Amino acid sequence: MSTISAADINKLRQATGAGMMDCRKALTESNGDFEAAIDWLRKQGQKVAAKRSDREAKEGVVIAKTTADHKAGIVLCISCETDFVSKNAEFVAFAQSIADAAIEHNVTSAEALNEVSINGAKIADMISDKLAAIGEKIEISKFERIEAPYVSSYIHGANRMGVLVGLTVEASEAGKDVAMQIAAMNPLAVDETSISEETIAREKEIAIELVKAEGKPAEMAEKIAMGKLNKFFKDNTLMAQAFVKDGNKSVAEYLKSVHADLKVTTFKRIALG
Repeated sequence: MSTISAADINKLRQATGAGMMDCRKALTESNGDFEAAIDWLRKQGQKVAAKRSDREAKEGVVIAKTTADHKAGIVLCISCETDFVSKNAEFVAFAQSIADAAIEHNVTSAEALNEVSINGAKIADMISDKLAAIGEKIEISKFERIEAPYVSSYIHGANRMGVLVGLTVEASEAGKDVAMQIAAMNPLAVDETSISEETIAREKEIAIELVKAEGKPAEMAEKIAMGKLNKFFKDNTLMAQAFVKDGNKSVAEYLKSVHADLKVTTFKRIALG
C-alpha cells in the first residue's frame, strides 16, 4: 500500500472541500489514487464538483480574441508566478501582443506560437527575456483555438478568464450572452452527446452507489440512478443549463428564440486558478 502523506491529504481537501479525516480515508481506500479518492468521496455522498478538464493556471493573463471576420478565435494564458506581475500594465500589454500575433499568423498551438516573430524577435526568446527581467517563470501555459461560422470571445474579471464560443450563424449579442454563461456556469460540454462514455459510466456508477447507500431496493436503483444522471446532464451541459439571464429558459431555448438555426458548435474556457 502506498504511503499517504499530509500533502496528499491537503491536495485532496483543497480539490474537494471534504474534511481531513474523510480525505485520509478516501486516499487509504483508493491506495493513493487521487481520482479514485474523489469518486470514493462522492459515493459516500460528499458534495464534490464533477471532474473538469485542467485548463487552469495559478497566475497570469488570459486573452480571448477573434479574427476580424469572426470565423476563428484564440484564447490563451501567459502565466507567471505572482499577481503583482499579472496585474502590471506592461505585462498585460505583452500578453496582448502575443495574442495579436496568434491571430495574425493563424496559429493553432502554443508550440507554433513560440516560433512566431514579433518585430524580428521570436516569441520564445521574448518570453525568455521577460523571464530574465522579471525573475519569474513565464510561459504560454494554455492555448485553444476554434473555428465556426461565427465565433464570439469574452474576457472576464480583469483578464482572469477567457471564453470562446462557436455559433452556427452570426449573432454577436447572443454570442456574448452564451460566453458569459460559460464563464459563470463552467459546463463540461455543449450537450449530452458531447459527454464521453467514460464520464457517463462514471457518473452512473456513483449514482447507483448513492442510491444503494440510501437503502433503496436494488430493482429501483437503475431507474433512480438514471434520474440522477439526467440531472447531471442538466447541470453540466451548456444547452440544458438554465439561462443565467432568464432562468425560465434553457440555453437551447434562448438560442432558438434568437434564431431558429442558432446553435453552439463548440466552446473553450480558460481560467486562472
